[in-house]
Amino acid sequence: MYSEEDLNSAVTAGALSAEAAASFRAHMTQVREMPRGDEENFRLINSFNDIFVAIGVIIMLVAAGAIGQAIASAFAPVPQIWDLTSEPTEAQLAAWSAASEWQSALTTLFAGALIAATAWPLSEFFTRRRRMALPSIILLLAFVGGCFAGALGIGLSLGAMDNESTGALFVAGAGVLAAGGAWLHWKRFMVPITVAAGAAAAAVTVIALIVSLLYGPLGLNEETVGDALLALTFGMGLGVFAFAMRWDMSDRERTTRRSDVAFWLHLLAAPMIAHPVFYSLGVMEGGDQVGVAEAVGVLAIYVLFGLVALAIDRRALLVSALAYVLVALAFLFDRFGAVELTFALTALVIGSALLSLSAFWTPIRNRVVAGLPNGWQTRVPVAGVVPG
Repeated sequence: MYSEEDLNSAVTAGALSAEAAASFRAHMTQVREMPRGDEENFRLINSFNDIFVAIGVIIMLVAAGAIGQAIASAFAPVPQIWDLTSEPTEAQLAAWSAASEWQSALTTLFAGALIAATAWPLSEFFTRRRRMALPSIILLLAFVGGCFAGALGIGLSLGAMDNESTGALFVAGAGVLAAGGAWLHWKRFMVPITVAAGAAAAAVTVIALIVSLLYGPLGLNEETVGDALLALTFGMGLGVFAFAMRWDMSDRERTTRRSDVAFWLHLLAAPMIAHPVFYSLGVMEGGDQVGVAEAVGVLAIYVLFGLVALAIDRRALLVSALAYVLVALAFLFDRFGAVELTFALTALVIGSALLSLSAFWTPIRNRVVAGLPNGWQTRVPVAGVVPG
């Protein structure tokens, strides 16, 4: 499988002419009866060797984490206080709990640091030299996650996480370190998902700083902070969505790495937008909390998400909101008497709708884009024309 980036690289190297690359793209549009941009191409695996290497990478990372755990156990052993002859005293239980927390903190610190330290040199070979997609994604997530966990382990070892406000500050600091690690990784390896990982770390940082302020100086209760957290997540989701659109607008034809970067950013933004919206309607609080009005509201919002997805030519919003729509539809079928066929009818309606939308994505999208203001039409990805 060859990606758009591979085609561009071949053109740059002189192995393929720009005309030949354009002809190939046109040919694939004819064969698949869909413009290549509408397919949201992104490379996950080149061959089974990617899966083989990915398994080896995961094993190496697990080993690094296990070594970190062993080091933590050596530095902070947990006493054995249970035996068959007597029950532990309150003092022994308190000492055991403190030792266990200390060991967990050091485990988070050492395991995170070792995972990040293992991921970087592996990336030098499998990402920079071999350009393997799936292992590169795993290694990037391991490196950024390891940076975050290592910084969080410092806060745990200092006891800062026992206080909500201080703990949120350390989470923000861990987010800054993870974002910095993502930036360094991007400058060195330029894996498309890296920008999304950095954006996620930045969003965590901003949210954690505000939560620290809400818990500390403002002294709000946990329920109020929880509601604010949903609003903050939604706001950050909109910010990531706008950032993704900036990348999309710089490559409206979707022929460069920028389109792949935008794909991962949309994949990050979608649940951040969808979850707060549908959670506020009570969809995830159980069937008793869902009424007909809420269920219809979920369906109406999903249709709106569908129109946005068609306009920007991205399916992430539809996928992220799918679980909520399933709950809403199941409730409606159950409420109106189709108890025995609730699951079957729900699956039939959603499956048929998704397959129909996929089959007629390009003509439907052409109509949606044609209905947009002229200024918007020049910013969204180019509407494709299906060959007759």
